Amino acid sequence: MRKSVYSPESALLARAVSEARKLAGIHQADLADRLGMDQTTISNIERGQRRLDVFEFYLIMREIQGDPIAVFADLVRKWDQMRGV
Repeated sequence: MRKSVYSPESALLARAVSEARKLAGIHQADLADRLGMDQTTISNIERGQRRLDVFEFYLIMREIQGDPIAVFADLVRKWDQMRGV
């Protein structure tokens, strides 16, 4: 598995975070404020320009009142489909 921020796996995670935030109706700037981050950091995460660790993923999901387990399970399903598993 590649450890690049530009990997297909990273792109899936970035898209999942972006979609969950939009579904929650929260703007990047509002999420950034809640997390004590800059809006550009959230943008970079969602555009796949910045890697996201599991704890940051959890904190983001918590702030948008998303279900991190459901989002991650969906992410794993999509990743397995990409890999033909």
